[in-house]
Amino acid sequence: MEKIVFKTITAIDELNFVLNKIEHYSGVRLPLEYIKRSKTVGAFLHNQLVASYIVVTKPNFRSLLFVPDSVKQAHTFFSNDQYEMMEVNGLWISPAVKTPHMQFRVWLQLAKDIILSKKKYLLLMSSSKNKNIGHLHSLTNPKILYNGAPNLIAGDNCHSSIQVSYTTRWSIILNIPKYLLELRRRQIRAEQFSKERTYIREIKISEAEFV
Repeated sequence: MEKIVFKTITAIDELNFVLNKIEHYSGVRLPLEYIKRSKTVGAFLHNQLVASYIVVTKPNFRSLLFVPDSVKQAHTFFSNDQYEMMEVNGLWISPAVKTPHMQFRVWLQLAKDIILSKKKYLLLMSSSKNKNIGHLHSLTNPKILYNGAPNLIAGDNCHSSIQVSYTTRWSIILNIPKYLLELRRRQIRAEQFSKERTYIREIKISEAEFV
């Protein structure tokens, strides 16, 4: 079985490579200073970077930056100490991470980093149009803080419409059965897709023999 190795990325050239990957997959360019003050974890397969994510454990958080002040003033969550919060940003997974089991290894490492951070709240942000990420966030039983256009200032880069929510470290732990169920569903879909491809290939071979 192919083994994924996880490493913390610190070199500037490697961080810029990660930023390029994030921009490629999300369409958003994160600032270099933002990633430098955070923990960037890379997943390597055969010494090639195939996935990464950014763990931020100190203010200021990008997810909260884009929430309008009127929402912050009205919601009681924003009265919490920001040093009890963290956010995960810039997650991308290459097509080279082919199987659901390999993908789950990335998510498991991410969950481990979240739990070990010992922060009470996990901030989540995604494009409102990205249903796949939205579904993954839903597995953590999040509470929505804001859904709409981001509050941008000059020079900021973000999605045209965002959803910002939060969950807790304990919710991540308690919802582990959901992650395992999602893994099983993905394995079943992958097995069905493989069988369909094999069936189609056999039909094409059979048809070619009669030409």
